Amino acid sequence: MAGATTLTTLRAAGHECQLAAQSFTDEQAAQGLAIIDELRAVFLPPASSTQAASRLLQLPAELLSVILSLLDTRDLALLAATCLLLCRDAPTPPPPPSQIGPVETELRRRAEARGLDVGSSLHTGATSWVAYLLKRDRRDAQMREAPLAVGHKHSIFVDKGGRLLTCGLGYAVDPAGNLNLRREIGPPTPVPSMQDRRIVSVASSYTHCLALSPEGEVYSWGRGNFGALGHGDEGARVEPCRIESLSRIEHIVAGPNWTSAAVDEKGRLFTWGRAILVEKERDEDGEVEEFERPIGLGCELDAEAEYQATPKRVDALSQDRVVGVALGEGFTLAVTDAGAVVSFGFSRAGGLGHGSLESEVLPRRIEALTQTRQRFVAVAAGDSHALALTEEGELYGWGDEEANGHGREELTPQRMAALIGTRIKLVSAHDFASCAVTETGELFIWGSSHYYGLGYEGRQVTPTRVAGLRGVEVAAVAIYATHMLPADAYGVVWAFGQRWNLGLGASGPEVTTPTLIPRLGVRVLNSP
Repeated sequence: MAGATTLTTLRAAGHECQLAAQSFTDEQAAQGLAIIDELRAVFLPPASSTQAASRLLQLPAELLSVILSLLDTRDLALLAATCLLLCRDAPTPPPPPSQIGPVETELRRRAEARGLDVGSSLHTGATSWVAYLLKRDRRDAQMREAPLAVGHKHSIFVDKGGRLLTCGLGYAVDPAGNLNLRREIGPPTPVPSMQDRRIVSVASSYTHCLALSPEGEVYSWGRGNFGALGHGDEGARVEPCRIESLSRIEHIVAGPNWTSAAVDEKGRLFTWGRAILVEKERDEDGEVEEFERPIGLGCELDAEAEYQATPKRVDALSQDRVVGVALGEGFTLAVTDAGAVVSFGFSRAGGLGHGSLESEVLPRRIEALTQTRQRFVAVAAGDSHALALTEEGELYGWGDEEANGHGREELTPQRMAALIGTRIKLVSAHDFASCAVTETGELFIWGSSHYYGLGYEGRQVTPTRVAGLRGVEVAAVAIYATHMLPADAYGVVWAFGQRWNLGLGASGPEVTTPTLIPRLGVRVLNSP
């Protein structure tokens, strides 16, 4: 226990040093490097890393299994690269268990424990089972844990200690008893009521927020119209409150139009919030007509039900294991463990990807993506556009022209021409904006920008690299039309857009280039 405490202290000190190093003189930098060399001598004894790995192999198999189970993906990757006996990889279909190395055995155990289908043969482009399983384990964890979220005039963070922090404008009750964004929080500040709880992931929309604990508990706060908070009523919550009907959740999404979604450890999808969207249109005589559009909850509700106030399982996907979900303006996307993408809800501007503007009450597979014969691993959605990412890092976009990456409306998914030849590892979308992060950590953005929220004013229809982050390896990102938050591989957070959304105060010009948020480090999963 003492050793763990020491390592935690060292990590915190290292992060503080990294932030301070930006103002070091040459002499101070040289002294810092000398200290690092001294620390390296402490933690690296004369025995080579190969000898250390060999000592691991001398342990009983049961004990070695326990040790490997406690390592994260990055540490497993380092261990596999250290000793071929630990790795013992085979680029063929799975050999007998006796011929599988300890690292591969542990990775297969993790996948099996989560009910994931590893398959009997490597996918196209993969040459190593260990490398493939490491990448998949990393991506699976990345889908579950989001340390950043942005919404209307606020931002949310999970720091390295698992604390929930917010900045911008917070919710407060006005004299009339209404919940409004009235309380200025200032810089990223811990949420007082959550000080005794740890958080691993956050999500936010224009009106409400969600937070996820390591144990799979979900907390919600903000405006509760149409049951968006999942507590069985339409009441607002100033502080995070646990959604009692949800347990062992691994993925959360707060969507526009008062909707929310969650995926549990068994891959079951739950949705709640607004179910019917009433739209008004004028006919040829100028008369106003009202149309009821089904919103993408994916559940059969009573004919007169306008919302679902508590989380309800999407039974139409009971035969599938959902590994990712995204919410647009009235529609839902879900990606399954088999690599298929389904959509349902209101097809504004073709956001469902089925080639028409017809709505879908229940989940329907997007055939245009199935025909590519690619395995899809992630989805993202904005107001009326959507993105889907393949296992090989290829990105497809469709829907409204503002942010689908094509500069024209597309009713079916099309591969993004501007990113052909570039491997993408992360995608995110919100409102009328989108972004993608490459395997090497480069950040690309496109869409409509308000107040220079994306580093430019107006419209950028095709992906453009953020020049201000050259040399920074982006590992996590959250995007909104008015501001944006990238975090690097060390958890250092950069930001640009409206100042008060970023906790930088209301005075002064908008932040048009990525600017470091001082004294903040978020929980980021390092790449293997």
